[in-house]
Amino acid sequence: MHIQLDASLTSIVPQFKIGIIHYTKITVSESPQMIQGRTRLYQESLAIDFADSPVTARPGVAEWRDVWKQLGANPSRYRHSTEAMLRRIAKMDYLPPVNGVVDLNNFFSLQYDIPVGSYDTHALRGDVTVTLGHTETTYEALNGRLTTLDRIPCSIDAEGPFGSPYVDSVRSAVTEQTTDVLQIFYLRPSMTVDEAKRLLDAAGKMFTQINGGEYEKTVLHAEFSSATV
Repeated sequence: MHIQLDASLTSIVPQFKIGIIHYTKITVSESPQMIQGRTRLYQESLAIDFADSPVTARPGVAEWRDVWKQLGANPSRYRHSTEAMLRRIAKMDYLPPVNGVVDLNNFFSLQYDIPVGSYDTHALRGDVTVTLGHTETTYEALNGRLTTLDRIPCSIDAEGPFGSPYVDSVRSAVTEQTTDVLQIFYLRPSMTVDEAKRLLDAAGKMFTQINGGEYEKTVLHAEFSSATV
């Protein structure tokens, strides 16, 4: 699968970068109790922290809100997925377990303070480009709404948009029939490439310990904007 990071993003935010992990031969099932318990405890710990400090004070949240502003989107109206989850947790409305892929995806997003998306590659068509959305970039989102990604980063294949750090589409959702997954980490621009590679290695190892399979990873940025995984 060929992945391209479009210049529409890096020309505005020069340090914009994404991490890509492609998993193959995985088995999707209910998360182990250890993962469910760890995720719940982490959410409870975060909720306690938010009693003294707002969600927007977290460095990753603040940095992505700034990216939103640079790209021309309103971070208060269109909150990126991590901020939306954290605001929910701050109200003690904890995320319920779904499956081994979705639960780890949420855990990575909370742990690293960045939006992370996981997509069933069998639902995708052709090459993938991560680019800046516009007024006609729309899809049916997981929340059941028709979502427009104007001035918001999005992932597009030959069929159209399927994911973003805002909310993902129904078309590319991971199910228990999924065997191959494309995972996109919307990395903090301040993170170095070496830091990003270490993050992806840690995430890939944990993911395959839970879901089996194999993985390949890469980091895309302005100087290395495309790769095949």
